[in-house]
Amino acid sequence: MSKIGITRSIDNLGRIVIPKEYRDILKINEGDTMNINLDKHILTMEKIETSCMFCGSTAELIEFENRQICNRCCNKFLSKVLIRE
Repeated sequence: MSKIGITRSIDNLGRIVIPKEYRDILKINEGDTMNINLDKHILTMEKIETSCMFCGSTAELIEFENRQICNRCCNKFLSKVLIRE
């Protein structure tokens, strides 16, 4: 991804608006949860996925390798792996 430079000011509550162009690229929507990290003097933000990476379900999620998988897709995967001989 190429660098895109946009300048924003911090408001009196310490908020910065994420530009629409960035939200569109990263598929960030109102209500999404973001993880904010500080490494030395660099802030990074990462969208926390709250749905199954395979089917998009939000029910019965299991976290694996920083990804969310619903119980149904997990069981489906396990049944295919365990059936192999």
